[in-house]
Amino acid sequence: MTSTTASTIPTTGDRPARKRRWGRRILIGLTAVVVLLVASVVLYVKLAPVPAPLALPATPANTPAGALEGTWDVAEGSEVGFRIQQTVLFVTGDVVQRTRAVTGALTVTGNQITAADFRVDLTTITSNGQVTPQLALSLDTEHHPQATITLTQPITLDPAFTVGGTATATAAGRLTLRGISRPVTVTIAARRDGDDLSAAGSFPATFAEWNIPSPTGYGPLGDLADHGTAEFLLILRHR
Repeated sequence: MTSTTASTIPTTGDRPARKRRWGRRILIGLTAVVVLLVASVVLYVKLAPVPAPLALPATPANTPAGALEGTWDVAEGSEVGFRIQQTVLFVTGDVVQRTRAVTGALTVTGNQITAADFRVDLTTITSNGQVTPQLALSLDTEHHPQATITLTQPITLDPAFTVGGTATATAAGRLTLRGISRPVTVTIAARRDGDDLSAAGSFPATFAEWNIPSPTGYGPLGDLADHGTAEFLLILRHR
């Protein structure tokens, strides 16, 4: 009787071919995983919700009520934050951090804003509702939990402001972060809305001016800019 068992046993010459086949399969699998990860990162950057810049409401303002002169305190509905540009695999988008924990007041005398001082609790800033530990490290919120911005020169208001029109101005101020105070130039739009006074604006900030370490991004896949834009919307009520 002739046995066929020997013909089913792989020969020594078959082993390198089988290793090559397994090697190709592993390489194809790893490549697919890398492509999937890259695609996921790109889609995340492109599709992640990015809030629009803070600005005055698009709805018409109500007729101004009450006195304009005096002290106006920050009220509910105020929000401040900043945005930094990120680049991941040549795809560019914004990272936006915000908080509603802002306090302070401004003073109106005659047709001018003569004083303003605001404080922001940096420990409460989030991005899409999530706390980012890297931000706390960069801003050193453990030792410097607050940022302050103070008006350094009066702002003259447009006459239309008193009857509900929108006034625009460029204001000089000082921003304090990490215990360091630097001058900033703030673009502001303000209007009266019923009992409220609303002000929105922004200004650029280069992190090195406040000794803020450059934020980390996605390692070799991308990076975050070394500067950002601070933005705010303040709703104020007469004291």
